[in-house]
Amino acid sequence: MMPGVALLSYALAMLLLLALLGAALLGSIFLGVTPIFWQQAPARSKIPRAQKHREEALRRMEALAQRLRQQEPELDPKPILELPLEKLAQKLQADELSLESVLCSYLEEALRVHHEVNCLTDFLEECEEQLQALKKLKKTERGLLYGVPISLKDPYDCMGHDSTCGLAQFLEKPAAKDGVIVKVLKAQGAVPFVKTSIPQTLLSFDCSNPIYGQTLNPLNLKKTPGGSSGGEGALLAGGGSILGMGTDTGGSIRIPASFCGLCGLRTTGYRLSYSGVASAVKGKKSVTTVAGPMAKDVESLALCLRALLSENMHRLDATVPPLPFREEVYASSRRLRIGYYESDNLTQPSPSMTRAVRLTSKLLQDAGHQLIPFSVPRIEYAFIHLFTGGLYADGGATLLEKLKGDIVDPSMQGLVSQLRLPDPVKRFLAGILRFTEPLTSQLLEELRGVGTPKKLWEQHTAVEEYQQEFIAKWRSLDLDVLLAPALGPAFYIGYPAKAARSSFYLALYNLLNFPAGVVPVTTVTPQDEEELAFYRGYYGDGSDKNFQEAVSGSVGLPVTVQCIALPWEEELCLRFMKEVETLVKDQGGPK
Repeated sequence: MMPGVALLSYALAMLLLLALLGAALLGSIFLGVTPIFWQQAPARSKIPRAQKHREEALRRMEALAQRLRQQEPELDPKPILELPLEKLAQKLQADELSLESVLCSYLEEALRVHHEVNCLTDFLEECEEQLQALKKLKKTERGLLYGVPISLKDPYDCMGHDSTCGLAQFLEKPAAKDGVIVKVLKAQGAVPFVKTSIPQTLLSFDCSNPIYGQTLNPLNLKKTPGGSSGGEGALLAGGGSILGMGTDTGGSIRIPASFCGLCGLRTTGYRLSYSGVASAVKGKKSVTTVAGPMAKDVESLALCLRALLSENMHRLDATVPPLPFREEVYASSRRLRIGYYESDNLTQPSPSMTRAVRLTSKLLQDAGHQLIPFSVPRIEYAFIHLFTGGLYADGGATLLEKLKGDIVDPSMQGLVSQLRLPDPVKRFLAGILRFTEPLTSQLLEELRGVGTPKKLWEQHTAVEEYQQEFIAKWRSLDLDVLLAPALGPAFYIGYPAKAARSSFYLALYNLLNFPAGVVPVTTVTPQDEEELAFYRGYYGDGSDKNFQEAVSGSVGLPVTVQCIALPWEEELCLRFMKEVETLVKDQGGPK
């Protein structure tokens, strides 16, 4: 089709769509359907109460920090905050630091970071009582994380606190008990002290919701910290926490870690319990949502997994396999066969993403590891039909149900508007867009849902077959691990929804259910920024153009790479991440 004809067709389609929507609106008014403003009345009444609750909670947090400060008026928090987790844990175990001094230091710093970037949703005041209980323990009874203050992403259930998922519907419904992961962490001596912000529904890699507002990236306040574990990323990057727990459906741990210059690990589904973690959409099988840790270094992630993979985990949730942390795999120094790719051939990587993989590949090869080129099979099919089709197999009905009567955040407005379109309109628009934006056309078709249980089973089968195809290719090359780009640098606020396709660099491994982590290896250079001016993308559509704009203006921001292993091989994934981290540090660190 000629460009002019395509443009005319697109314009006519838009006019027809507006006419259809206008008719639907008029029909709803004449038929007496409740206007949307009145539908939102419950949300509008709950949100101010939730905001007031947060203000009061943060005042209690500040009051506790002041009480602890009075016990040690000469306390200098800087040396404590500069300690890596491993050293901090050792000093707490040896009583070289008091529990009060460490908690006070992180309470004060978390408040400082929050006032800058708006990353906290709640204060867990029970941490004070927990501190007193820890002091009564004998040394032999202390867990691996004895006295370590940790932060939790909003959906982790903590008794007496909301797990909002950024939704008004979930407000004023405090958890009746701690979730399994929270229980295990507490049993290991960790002290959860705050909950952190998320995007509405958790299905965005921006970090904004109508209850608590927009969270900013502390490394650049014009940029998003990513999502959906964005509050964790912002708090950790700002120094207000030393260890955080996130969740990951489509990169939700790894994107914030990448945007904020952190390490983050997406575990294999069901290696860690997901009991007691709230979700806007439950029941999906094709795309696995998992829990995982975030921190400033790989050793912190390993220590967290050692603590979590205790007998307690399986005892509290029998559906989790009783697989303890395999120290011999993590500590191994054998040379690795490493597959690698510079692009997924769906979204052209930013110049800094490409450079990060090349830099890391060279460091690994120079260290004696073997590097083998790899290409992702059937990437469009995996993204459109398997990932998107699996995530919205119900046509978005569950998501829309959770948003009923809620105020839709701008970061979700585009997706929600598409999901709300009647199927005939989706089909009509898909037909028109097939000539101008073919990927968008196919995505609209997938948003209609699978339709029948038989089709759903076929979709599940297709995912399983793709997973086996990917593993067969991996095995044919005799790979140990895989090195891949991670999305970056950080996007400008508001852009994740405009360039959502790019997140499939990370989301692919949710579809495959492989453990995957990110490690910072470099920062954006002026040359990267100059090369970005020539970026065109693979499709030349709106998503490509928005990606170019999203990552611009990022000189000095961190860039990570992604390290991947086969299912159930978290220890090997961490060992690979540690190897990359060590080689980068030996070269003077990310620069």
